[in-house]
Amino acid sequence: MEEINNKIKSFTDLDAWKEGHKLVLMIYKATKNFPKDEIFGLVSQMRRCAVSITSNIVEGFGRQTFKEKIQFYFIARGSVVELQNQLLVAKDVGYMPKNEFIETADQTVKVHKILNGLIKSSKVFAA
Repeated sequence: MEEINNKIKSFTDLDAWKEGHKLVLMIYKATKNFPKDEIFGLVSQMRRCAVSITSNIVEGFGRQTFKEKIQFYFIARGSVVELQNQLLVAKDVGYMPKNEFIETADQTVKVHKILNGLIKSSKVFAA
């Protein structure tokens, strides 16, 4: 879990962003092989959802109050859960090999846990 202190100077210093960014790259790689008729369907949804995770972390980081920050971290966490659902759909319709699904799903769990820690530590400062 991250400490909120002078060591964090940019959103890129946040573990939540670092792991979220890895997840974005995993999603782009995985969806590259989806059927072409899914470009405007599941591919687009999954990519937007993954990018939304890191974008909301960044937006929260840029906010002034911890109350505002927490709001965006919660939105990011919601996007993680949404992406978990989309991954299940992709696996169940046969677009993702089981090993790739497991690796990507595990990364979503990691990002979710880190976001929980970030929210918890931010709540201390918001009180």
